[in-house]
Amino acid sequence: MTLSENDIRAVRARAQLLSAPASDVLAVARSVAAIQAQSSPAARLAVRARSQGLTASDVDASRVVARTWLMRKTLHLVPAADLRWLNRLFGPRNAQAGQGRRRQLDLTDELCERALNHLQDLLPGKALTRQEILDGLAGNGIALDAKSQAPAHLLAYAANRGLLCRGPDDGTEPTYVLLDEWITEDDTPDDPHAELARRYLTAYGIATAEDFSAWSGLPLGVCRKAFDALELTPASNGFALRETDLSAPACPPRLLGAFDTYLLGYRDRDLFLDPAEAKRVNSGGGMIAPTVLVDGRIAGVWHTKRTAKQTKVVVESFAALSRSAITGLESEVDDYGRFLGEAAVIVI
Repeated sequence: MTLSENDIRAVRARAQLLSAPASDVLAVARSVAAIQAQSSPAARLAVRARSQGLTASDVDASRVVARTWLMRKTLHLVPAADLRWLNRLFGPRNAQAGQGRRRQLDLTDELCERALNHLQDLLPGKALTRQEILDGLAGNGIALDAKSQAPAHLLAYAANRGLLCRGPDDGTEPTYVLLDEWITEDDTPDDPHAELARRYLTAYGIATAEDFSAWSGLPLGVCRKAFDALELTPASNGFALRETDLSAPACPPRLLGAFDTYLLGYRDRDLFLDPAEAKRVNSGGGMIAPTVLVDGRIAGVWHTKRTAKQTKVVVESFAALSRSAITGLESEVDDYGRFLGEAAVIVI
């Protein structure tokens, strides 16, 4: 089936819940497969843009979702019941890929094993910050420079080995908990690769095996085999799950946070991001700016300026915005303020 570019964008936006928001955190996480979560504020905003009535504290308090290092060796927020099988899928691959960097940081295999053994004694019944973990390890003869990258790589290694995952944030500080204490569910599918491909296509609407590989970090051959295991419908230059409705209403204007999953699901972003503006969104170093979405296309970037009385949401559009787009963004800013419990105004 051949679709127009507008139709493809509409199907993809609806798959991402950007035109059909959910009512709870778990529904968002299930529908979009995984939310990139190396930044907690950005992960909260990803939930806001795809839900109705939730607040930032609702996201923080939810125990039906959890965070660990998964796709592309990056922290993701996923349904808690899926974390174990996803960890088994990505953990060994991530641990192997990080071996060279660990050696550069003097995290030898022997030191890592000793550290993991001590972490098993430090963490039971607790949620500890990185510094608290470093203090505990130092007390057992393992001293790591807190200003280096060694602590982050050790903790990611421990997570990839299935020992720990991220717990609740302590203010702006992340904490770490034992995986076996934090996660009690395990909905392991019969074919994890095919199940991940199914969830990916549910989240991204119309895509290719190459897109799936770019999003997941899995080898292209594995991704093609996973697609072959599904019942798919050709749609323009990609595929959709057979049950996907390939008609969808236009997406209303949205404010997307940094690292938003809408921008991370495809090998090629040209359909929704003008290549001439790409560096304003992705300036390098893996950073992806908060963006303005109008009719399924990235129409600008935004940032905030906070004072004691209010938060200004400053929109930098790539071109003049229509009156209807501005009205939609005004509603988005109102909801942004409600979500965070702040008085917010838009500045264009």
